[in-house]
Amino acid sequence: MSEFYQHVLVAVDLTRDSGLVLARAIRIARRNQNARVSIMHTLEPLGFAYGGDIPMDLTSIQDQLDGHARDRLAEIADAHGIPREDQHVVVGMPDAEIHRFAGERDVDLIVVGSHGRTGFALLLGSTSTGVLHGAKCDVLAVRVGADGEATE
Repeated sequence: MSEFYQHVLVAVDLTRDSGLVLARAIRIARRNQNARVSIMHTLEPLGFAYGGDIPMDLTSIQDQLDGHARDRLAEIADAHGIPREDQHVVVGMPDAEIHRFAGERDVDLIVVGSHGRTGFALLLGSTSTGVLHGAKCDVLAVRVGADGEATE
């Protein structure tokens, strides 16, 4: 294991706080010999959201959601100089997709946002908790306060 992080993955939910979480990750990457930074957002498949009981083709709606997510991710990432090849939108269950991506791409630090609610599951949020428990690398939860200011 290296003394420095070499590849930082930032998992975002595309809210206004996502830029704050990304900015924190970029500062960490710079302190780690300019580690590579990848950013990703995971869309849950509509079949999961609606229980798969809807007798209709949701492909076009899923495609629209994917396009919107890619546009929003690009807004956030482009503003921080993250190249398009390091911007990823995937479809699946967030914690599983984050673990898969991290394993396939040799990520050694995952950065996620945390809203600081009460109780352990609420402290990090269900996605953050899932990422923390299944990760094979370090995980940093960046606390995002109610006023939108990121704190560690």
